[in-house]
Amino acid sequence: MSDPKTEDLHELMNRLRRAGEPFALATVVRTISVTAAKAGAKAVIRADGSIAGGWIGGGCARGATLKAAKESLADGETRLVSIQPEDLLKDLGVSAGDERDGVRFARNMCPSQGTMDIFIEPVLPRPSLVILGASPVAVALADLGPRVGFDITVCAPAEDQDAFAEANERIEGYALPVEVPGQRFMVVATQGRGDQVALRAAVSVDAEHVSFVGSRRKAASLREKLLAEGVPAEDLDRVKAPAGLDLGAITPEEIALSILAEILRLRRKDQRGEAGKS
Repeated sequence: MSDPKTEDLHELMNRLRRAGEPFALATVVRTISVTAAKAGAKAVIRADGSIAGGWIGGGCARGATLKAAKESLADGETRLVSIQPEDLLKDLGVSAGDERDGVRFARNMCPSQGTMDIFIEPVLPRPSLVILGASPVAVALADLGPRVGFDITVCAPAEDQDAFAEANERIEGYALPVEVPGQRFMVVATQGRGDQVALRAAVSVDAEHVSFVGSRRKAASLREKLLAEGVPAEDLDRVKAPAGLDLGAITPEEIALSILAEILRLRRKDQRGEAGKS
């Protein structure tokens, strides 16, 4: 029979995933001597450093673990924290806060003077690639996107939905939800079929990035039409056209690859410590 506490923790993690909330999972992987928590103990830690559920011990482990969890969520990298008594740290030739071979060391100030190693894994919501249109480029984006970590939302008329083999979410037409959890990247790939209505929908909601598959001239013409309809200029200023990096792409698959490359550069800019441009 499974442990009810473990089941509760799994339920909590599933709920946070569904809500699009990032969290870190801290797991005690090794203990030596007397420690409050034993190997296998787990805790779910929110981005603000609060423990949402589970338990990994008392104050001896809490500070170093929460600090490492917040850093892990900021850069998307795992952490291994080794909490040891000061005399053992000296024997290793390290101080609290030092890192060696991927291990960060912390001091155990508790009377038990045990050692505890904690592995911290960030669980980040998958970003959403919202594809508006059913052009060959749109179909190629829906095929390539999941391979580089995106959930796919397809927005297209009902009669065009069959062009897409799979999608995490399907929207008939272009009635986009205003707010969604996690990051959302928009690509208008209508290519002559519903350009104006799709672009209007894309700029009307929050998104990390909005791009348009088409020439600068075509995008400029659509901009003037949408301005005349009352769409705010600042909303239209967000549109990157033509979509994608200039890779000399010709085929739909090549164009889709250039678009994903541009989005990935934007998505990873903070993790690389670069300024990036949207």
